[in-house]
Amino acid sequence: MKYADVIVDISAEQLDRHFQYRIPAALENSVYPGVQVEIPFGAGNKVIRGYVMQITNQPDYDPKKIKDIRSLCERSETVESRMMELAVWIRKTYGCTMLQALRTVLPIRQKTERHIKKKIVRTAEKEEILSRIQEERRKNHRARERFLCYVLEHEEAEYSSCIKELKLNAGILKAFEKEGVVRIVDATASVPMKISGMHRDMPILTAEQVKTLTEIREEWERQEPRPVLLQGITGSGKTMLYMHLIEQTLREGRQAILLVPEIALTYQNVERFCQCFQDKVAILHSRLSAGEKAQQFERARNGSASIMIGPRSALFAPFPNLGLIIVDEEQETSYHSEKTPRYHARETAVERGRLEKAHVVLGSATPSLEAAWRCEQGLYKKVELNSRYGRHGLPTVYITDMREELKSGNRSVFSRQLLTSLRECLDRKEQALLFLNRRGYAGFISCRMCGYVIKCPHCDVSMTMHRDGRLVCHYCGRSKSPVNVCPSCGSPYISAFRAGTQQIEEMLHREFPEARILRMDMDTTRHKNDHEEIIRTFGEHKADILIGTQMIVKGHDFPEVTLVGVLAADMSLFSADYRSAERTFQLLTQAIGRAGRAEKAGCAVIQTYHPEHYAIEAAAVQDYGQFYQQEIGYRELMGYPPASSLLAIHVSFTDADRLDMAMTYLKRFLERITQKAEVQIIGPADEAVAKINDMYRRAIYIKGKDEQLLKILREQTEHYIEINKGFEAMYIQYDLNA
Repeated sequence: MKYADVIVDISAEQLDRHFQYRIPAALENSVYPGVQVEIPFGAGNKVIRGYVMQITNQPDYDPKKIKDIRSLCERSETVESRMMELAVWIRKTYGCTMLQALRTVLPIRQKTERHIKKKIVRTAEKEEILSRIQEERRKNHRARERFLCYVLEHEEAEYSSCIKELKLNAGILKAFEKEGVVRIVDATASVPMKISGMHRDMPILTAEQVKTLTEIREEWERQEPRPVLLQGITGSGKTMLYMHLIEQTLREGRQAILLVPEIALTYQNVERFCQCFQDKVAILHSRLSAGEKAQQFERARNGSASIMIGPRSALFAPFPNLGLIIVDEEQETSYHSEKTPRYHARETAVERGRLEKAHVVLGSATPSLEAAWRCEQGLYKKVELNSRYGRHGLPTVYITDMREELKSGNRSVFSRQLLTSLRECLDRKEQALLFLNRRGYAGFISCRMCGYVIKCPHCDVSMTMHRDGRLVCHYCGRSKSPVNVCPSCGSPYISAFRAGTQQIEEMLHREFPEARILRMDMDTTRHKNDHEEIIRTFGEHKADILIGTQMIVKGHDFPEVTLVGVLAADMSLFSADYRSAERTFQLLTQAIGRAGRAEKAGCAVIQTYHPEHYAIEAAAVQDYGQFYQQEIGYRELMGYPPASSLLAIHVSFTDADRLDMAMTYLKRFLERITQKAEVQIIGPADEAVAKINDMYRRAIYIKGKDEQLLKILREQTEHYIEINKGFEAMYIQYDLNA
C-alpha cells in the first residue's frame, strides 16, 4: 500500500504541515510529487484540493484512519501549480526533499502586522503647489493649505506622522492624490525613487543597441524561442537594453524579474529602474525582514508591482503572468545557493521560463563557460554588443611582471608602473580604483622569484596551505609536507600572499599622504547602508582612491575613474578550484572595465607573477573568444564541466572519525554500483575549509559525461544513506556542476 503526504495550503506559514492519504490502486501510477489531487478533508469530509509532497510505503499512524485520495485534478495553470512543478524539477536536479524544494520556491505568507507603512511623495511641480496654496488660502481651507505648505518643503513624508503632526484626516490626502498633487506609495519599496513619467527616463539607444534589440525580438518570435545570451563588453549599455525589454513586456500585460548578484553592489543600476518604472518596481535584498520580503512578494501576487528586482530569491516572485526573466551578470558565483537545495539561479531561471512560457535573457561581459557552451550547441541564442556606449574606448592595459620587480629590488606590493600611474592620476585630479584580488585567499603557495605554483598532479588545481603548513588538494585529498624552498628555482621567496586591504590602505597613506582614500571590504560595510554610502561618497568625488575586494569592480559606473590597479591577480588564478582561470578572467575583465567609462581615457595596471597565462593575456585585451577556446580545451582534457558533468557529495559531522568511516563506506558503495559505468570517483577529501563551527567537512566527487547518469547515482546514494543508520545526524548536500 502506498501513501501520499499532501499539503493543503501551500501559502501557509507552517509549510511542513501536511496530511497523509492512501493512494487507491487505480491511481498508483498517476500520483507523484507535485501533482494536484482532490481529497476529503476534516470531520465533514469536505472535498478540497491539495498538492502531493512525497510518496511513502510507511503510514504515519493507524492505516484504518487514513482516508483515500478521491481523484486527480485536471492540470491547473495557477501560479502555485507552476511553482510546484518547479519545486519537483529542483528536487530531481539538485537532490533534496520535496519539503526543502517547496520552501525554496514558494513565497510563504508570513504573519505580519496588518498595518503597512506608507509614504507620501510629491508629484506636482513647485509652481503648481504655490498657486494652489494661494487658492486654498483664499477659500480659508486651513488644513489643505497646511498640507500644501508642508509638501512644498518636503519631497517625501511618512504617512502616519504627517497626518498626526499636521492634524489632517485621510480624506484630504486621498483628495490630493486624486488631483495628482501627491502619490501615496508602499514605503517598503527599498530603493529611494525619483517619481517621474513612466517613459520619461527611457534611455535612447545607439544603432548597435537597436540592432541587438531587434535580434532578441526576432528570437522571441520563433515558435520555440531559446534563452538569449547578451554578451556586451563593459560599458556597452546592457542595462539600457534590459529597460527596453522590460518596457515591452509590461506593454504586453506581463511581468518581469531582474536578477542581480547583490543589490548593495548594483544600487546605481537599480535606481535607474526605480526612476523609470516608479512604484511598479518591487525590490528584495538581504537586509529586509521576513515580513518586508513577504510584503514585496504579495505586491507581485496582487498586481501592485510588475517588476521584481533582487538576488536569486527574487526568481520565485509569484507573478500570475510572468513574461521575462533577466539574469544580469549571469556568471556570478552568488547565483549558486550554498544551502540545500544547492540550485543555480541561472539554470533554474531557464526552467521557470520554460514552465511559464516566459523569455529568458542572460547578460554578461564575461559569460560563464556553461552559457557560451550552450550557445555553441545551439541551445541558447547569442547576441553581442561590441562597442562602449558613447563610443568611449577601452582602457589601455599594462601587465606588470612582479618577478622582474623583485629582481630589480622592488619588494613593495606596488609596482613602479602602478605608483607612477597613481601619481599622474592624482595630479590630474582624477580617481583610481585599487582592486585587491582576495578570492582564494586561503592560500596557494607560489614563488615570488620565478612564479612557480605547487599543484596537485592528479587534478591540476593548486594545493592549499593549511594551518599546520601542510598542502592539501581539495578534490582528491592528496597532501604534501610544508615547503620552504621553491622546487623549481631554489628561491626562499616561496609563501602565500598575506597583504589585506587594511595594510594596502596604510601603505598608500605613506606613499600619497595628500590623497583622500576610501576602503570597501567586509570590515567597512557591516551596517545597513554602508555599501551605498561609500559608493555615493566616491561617486561624488569626495575621495581620490577606492581600495577594495571584488565588491568594487562589479556594476559601478564612476565617470571620473581613469585608473584601475589590480593587486595580486594570481590570487584567484591559482585558487583550489577548476574554475580558477575562468574566475580570474571574469574578475580582471570587470575590473579593467571600470576605467575610462566617460569622456576621459582610462588605463589599468595588472600585477602578476604569470603574465603569460592565457586568462591574464585575454583579459588585458578584453578578448572573450581567445579565453574561451583555451579554457574549453582544458575542461575537455580534464573532464570538467561543461565538457563533462560533476556531482559533488558534501558531508559534515561533529565526529571526524565517524565521518571518515562513513565517507569510506560511501565510496565503496559508489564503486560497487558504478563498476560498468563510465565515471570517475574522486576523494573523499577535506573541503577547502575543513572545519566550521566544530563540524568536520568532507566531499566525494563523481565525474562523467552523462548528466542523467549522475542524477541516478545521486538518487541511489540518497537511498543508501537513508537506510544506513551510520549517516544519522550527518548533514549531507549534493552539488551538480558547481
